[in-house]
Amino acid sequence: MIKTRVMFATLTGNNEAVANIIISELEKAGISAKKEQIELVDARTISKENTDLLILVPYTFDLGSIPDETLDFYEDLDEVNLSPIVFGVAGSGDDFYGDDYCTAVDTFAERLQASGAIEGAQRVKVNLYPDATDEQALATFVQNLLTHVKGQD
Repeated sequence: MIKTRVMFATLTGNNEAVANIIISELEKAGISAKKEQIELVDARTISKENTDLLILVPYTFDLGSIPDETLDFYEDLDEVNLSPIVFGVAGSGDDFYGDDYCTAVDTFAERLQASGAIEGAQRVKVNLYPDATDEQALATFVQNLLTHVKGQD
């Protein structure tokens, strides 16, 4: 069984909708996932023993920064070795912000890579609330992550 965790942060509810689509796609593939709010997780408790697949769904705040409630988690990623955990990052943003659109997705992906985790799928950036096109992109995202995790066995 693939131990899967989906962690999200949301202000408007858009990212929880993204997380719910991801969980639905995992369930279609026969995988149960633990859904958690990022701010309630201590990154130092994540290990290969309790996590095979880690999916983060952060939002981007004020001029491209990560949300305040995710700062502790983000900073604690510096203190962990997440090798060989497979991860994926998807998130909602507002393309009105131009160059700052969904930058938290990339910021978290880079920090996870630096911690030794393995990126298993192309990042997904959703403009505002996920639509049918985004749902398809998230379905592909989940399939790619599962293929990558299963390839490690």
